[in-house]
Amino acid sequence: MKRFTFLFSLVISSIIYGQYDDLGTWNILNLKYNHSPSLSFFGEGQIRSLSFYNNFHYYEVKGGANYKANKSLNLTLGAGTYQTYKEGGNFVTPKNNNEIRIWPQITLSQSIGPLKIEQRYRVELRFTSKGYKNRFRYRLGISYPFGKEKNSIKPFQAFVNNELFFSNYEPYFERNRLLVGLGYKITPKSSIQAGVLHQFDYKINDEIGRTFLQVGYYLEFTKKTKN
Repeated sequence: MKRFTFLFSLVISSIIYGQYDDLGTWNILNLKYNHSPSLSFFGEGQIRSLSFYNNFHYYEVKGGANYKANKSLNLTLGAGTYQTYKEGGNFVTPKNNNEIRIWPQITLSQSIGPLKIEQRYRVELRFTSKGYKNRFRYRLGISYPFGKEKNSIKPFQAFVNNELFFSNYEPYFERNRLLVGLGYKITPKSSIQAGVLHQFDYKINDEIGRTFLQVGYYLEFTKKTKN
């Protein structure tokens, strides 16, 4: 409990600091359907604002399939629409960017004691309003589950991840994105997460903003097996 209090205080302190940099909001709804132990499908919607639940400027809707090759390797193919609006209000037009994106992804995971380490490699094929572009993303994440175990699950999870964005054209490096947060498993199939996301952009022309309060709700469904 002391660990939870410390980590919660750390996140809240980051949020308060972010207020001075015009804290935005980043909201996620993620649905996952487990067809089998190795194959699953997902859908996700996001909506973001440049100030606290105001000046909404971005949304995305995406979906795809996951194939779990083994306990450490997960393969994903996803696609979606990504819409960025101008600053200064809610969904101000004309848009800054209208994009369709296809992205294959590889996720590697391993455990070191109670820590779970995840590496994510993603290639984005981007069909934007300014023409076709490629982008390459690498994310390293560390999570730590804690709390009183119930049904072999610890309800709380502290996590931190950092993601780098690159392209194959100048300036090559586009963005660095850092997220620190806490998760809580409501049931074995549903969870919520809250954290502070901070990003640094270098000459990027899609979704902007520096500091966000990120809130997400994650829900899983599993195919029923016949008795």
